[in-house]
Amino acid sequence: MLRGVMYPVLWLNIKNNVFLLKKTGVKMNEDLKVNLSWLPQDHIEASSTENASAAGSSLVPAVDPKPELLVNPWDIVLCTSGTLISCENAVVVLIIFHNPSLRAPMFLLIGSLALADLLAGIGLIINFVFAYLLQSEATKLVTIGLIVASFSASVGSLLAITVDRYLSLYYALTYNSERTVTFTYVMLILLWGASICIGLLPVMGWNCLRDESTCSVIRPLTKNNAAVLSVSFLLMFALMLQLYIQICKIVMRHAHQIALQHHFLATSHYVTTRKGVSTLAIILGTFAACWMPFTLYSLIADYTYPSIYTYATLLPATYNSIINPVIYAFRNQEIQKALWLVCCGCIPSNLSQRARSPSDV
Repeated sequence: MLRGVMYPVLWLNIKNNVFLLKKTGVKMNEDLKVNLSWLPQDHIEASSTENASAAGSSLVPAVDPKPELLVNPWDIVLCTSGTLISCENAVVVLIIFHNPSLRAPMFLLIGSLALADLLAGIGLIINFVFAYLLQSEATKLVTIGLIVASFSASVGSLLAITVDRYLSLYYALTYNSERTVTFTYVMLILLWGASICIGLLPVMGWNCLRDESTCSVIRPLTKNNAAVLSVSFLLMFALMLQLYIQICKIVMRHAHQIALQHHFLATSHYVTTRKGVSTLAIILGTFAACWMPFTLYSLIADYTYPSIYTYATLLPATYNSIINPVIYAFRNQEIQKALWLVCCGCIPSNLSQRARSPSDV
């Protein structure tokens, strides 16, 4: 009994002596060392653990845990892309809207494409703001609906431009008639009506907010919704490709005959049409390269896949809306003239001497 009481007392005395020696700076020599072999093993281990912990806490600087990223870098890139899209296409929309001479069917379709891309860019910006500042189911549904509707209208406008290119060649003599303008307005009404309906589907209830297992790679779109959009894109691209092939055949078959019948005017028309066809080829290649990865990925993937794959395939799709103004609008001589007038109040001589044609895209 006495031995059990003495152990703690002796242990405390030893610890106090060691502490005093350390505090006064006295170096312990062999005579001052205490043989602790007689102490119970549990006290020795406890002392070693306590000293190691104290030494560790006093010698090793405290390292704060690495803070988590508050903003996803991919979201910043998408927001930046949306800003660039909005700025580019806003210029095109304003030029076409304020210039009465740009009312030919082709310019109406270019304006539709620019407006759709402008809304898509705004949607990407709003999505970033709502995702980090105002998170709610309602804002998420409205944002995704705006983005889906805008990109659907953009793809639809590209198809409408392809149809217009085909009609300008197949009905070359009657292309500038009132019937063409009416048909253009009908196409615009149909494509924008369909795009708005597609964008309203998530808001009207076709979403995966109540059942996460049905989510696609883009939440809150369902897997079925994403599949329908992907298949629709593939069908529209196939139709655009077929129309492009028909355009090439018409040009190759009738170019010489038209030139013989209409001489200089037909030759001019053929040159501008050839420019439009080459531009269309660039558009189709760019369109496929930008949208095909995300389309195919949406068909095979779902919400369980890593989000980095979704970002890596969605980002190139947004680049199509950046490239569209460069291919369509800024290469068009009439829009170039309007830009020169706005920027410097003059038109370069090489532009003023060229005749405008609706086929000059």
